[in-house]
Amino acid sequence: MSAQGLRVLPSRHGPVETLERLEAAVTRHGMTIFSRMDHGAAAEKVGLELRPTVVVVFGNPRAGTPAMQATPTLAIDLPLRMLIWQDEKGTWVAYNEPGWLFRRHGIADDGTADIMNDVLASIAAEAAG
Repeated sequence: MSAQGLRVLPSRHGPVETLERLEAAVTRHGMTIFSRMDHGAAAEKVGLELRPTVVVVFGNPRAGTPAMQATPTLAIDLPLRMLIWQDEKGTWVAYNEPGWLFRRHGIADDGTADIMNDVLASIAAEAAG
């Protein structure tokens, strides 16, 4: 799977354990989990079947708010999020690359995207294990 600006990693764990590990890593990095969207559970409620597919929305308002004040369109992509899903090949973790988000919104990068990418890569690696 290849989508512009999307980083995808295979997980060594099933979807439930990957989700638990992701949420623990987010918290360890001092961020707040704002919501968890369980697309599989939503599909089930309307009589449809979807393999485990969950989006975790998280961030740090101290970092995100000034960015949104400077570039309001960034609010469509913040807070940050990671997707965990399972297909016939295994469990996966994905997130938007910060550099891609910056380019998408016309934000000049002062090195912040690299710092954000390092944090997100660390969280994803902890989740995928």
